[in-house]
Amino acid sequence: MSSPDTRSQAPPRPGLTIFAVCLAVLIVPLGLSAPPVALPTIGQDLRAEVVPLQWVVNSYNVFAASLMMAAGSIADLIGRKRVFLFGSILYGVSSLVAALAFNIYVLDVARGVGGIAAAAIMTAGAAALADMFQGPARIRAFAFIGVTIGAGLALGPATSGLLINSLGWRSIFFAQVILVVVSLPGFALVRESRNPAATKVDRAGTLTFTGSLFLFTLAIVEGPQWGWLDTKTLAIFGGAMVLLAAFIVAEQRTDEPMFNLSLFREARFLAVNLLATAVSFGFVGVMVLLPFFLIGATGVSSSAAGLTMLLLTAPILVCPLLAGRLVASGVPMRLVLAVSLVIAGIGCGWLTVVEPGVTWINLIGPLVTIGLGIGLIYGLMDGAAVSTVAPSRVGMAVGMFNTIRLASEAVAVAVMLAATVWLVKNQINAGIDQFAGRAPTDAGALANSVTSGDVKGPAGQAAGDVRPEFTTFLTTSYTEGLRIVLWAVGAICAVSAIAMYRMLGARLHGLGQDSEQPDQPGHQETTSADTASAESAEERERVDSASRRRG
Repeated sequence: MSSPDTRSQAPPRPGLTIFAVCLAVLIVPLGLSAPPVALPTIGQDLRAEVVPLQWVVNSYNVFAASLMMAAGSIADLIGRKRVFLFGSILYGVSSLVAALAFNIYVLDVARGVGGIAAAAIMTAGAAALADMFQGPARIRAFAFIGVTIGAGLALGPATSGLLINSLGWRSIFFAQVILVVVSLPGFALVRESRNPAATKVDRAGTLTFTGSLFLFTLAIVEGPQWGWLDTKTLAIFGGAMVLLAAFIVAEQRTDEPMFNLSLFREARFLAVNLLATAVSFGFVGVMVLLPFFLIGATGVSSSAAGLTMLLLTAPILVCPLLAGRLVASGVPMRLVLAVSLVIAGIGCGWLTVVEPGVTWINLIGPLVTIGLGIGLIYGLMDGAAVSTVAPSRVGMAVGMFNTIRLASEAVAVAVMLAATVWLVKNQINAGIDQFAGRAPTDAGALANSVTSGDVKGPAGQAAGDVRPEFTTFLTTSYTEGLRIVLWAVGAICAVSAIAMYRMLGARLHGLGQDSEQPDQPGHQETTSADTASAESAEERERVDSASRRRG
């Protein structure tokens, strides 16, 4: 933290400072939402199999999630501006390598490095902003951060599709390099700050958590290829569990743990993390899977697929404000969150209207429905995470929540893609014999190709007289597999909504009335934690005032 003198003063150009931070932060959601539309094109250009192709998305998510808490600790220790700037430069370098990648494995590594950079940007950028602004100004600053993240998620697929169609898939990474370069002059406005109480980084916790998440994701991705009961798959799952156990032990033995595991005894904190996990399946997973289907099974261009995805992502720009107004008007937050998750689940079930040749008009209803539900949740989810714990534990809770949210996104994408590959493989196996000797019959290879968005490749290998029928067979198999996954995701959202609603029974700290024991309208009981927080704030203010007088 800065000295009391500097902490009490806003930066000389607050508007430009917020803009500079938001410009750098914009890179992070774009890194998540832009590449999925490019994956089919990348796969064809680099001749990539489905597994390494998945890691273009997974490596970014896994490393961003694993290192979020460690990046925050390092920023507190050596300087938030320094880590923020380092993360931005590293992201630019990784994007440049990705743009120039000559094979899929170089691209995967570059994306993993980009995930490390994203963790540094998000944690250090948010901490630097919190240090420079106080009170209502800080709330407004973080509102802009929220809008920036929403805009990046919403606009990433559409801009990616347009760039791919006009300049090729490499252009989406070149565009990110340009964005980094444009953001660098703004760092002159960011004030350096540290946390004097920070003493070390939880290395053991970071390494075991990262290793466990990586191995678990790897096992999920490779499961359909090797077989779920194959020795290699089981060994990797086992390694992930061993590292997870080591992580738990390490966190219990260190004085400054990355995760305060006692927070998981709070049912409400668990509920909000359950919500984040369901959102990862209902939104992030769909955002990755659907472009594959649109490009592969319906034959649309990358730009058309990206523009179609706007139906899913655009509501995120407007619905968070609506969610805030609903809660402000007296609607219990847990009710808004539960209903919103049910709406998203209904949208996922409705999305089973997908079929070969489906048009964007047929997708308006289901995609907007999912976007509406997710947009309402995004307006409240971060605030709910903060409000499930006492004020004295907010910092740790925020870091843990963001880590779990990113980790669940990595796992959700891996699970949904793996499930789709496995189901499509089973569908193909059931009917491939009719094409023996006239078309490729390796069900595993066909499933990998089809679910990577490439139906034309294997269809082109079929004899001319059966090619149309074989193409229909592949796209129908793909459709049936994807529909099962979408129904499952809808069920996950519905069940999670019910469980979360029950677990959020007690009042959230500072966010609305007790939905279990309503008193007078608008009445909010002051808890001992709230009182302690207020007294602590008053004491800090007295110390700051005394310091200024001494100065």
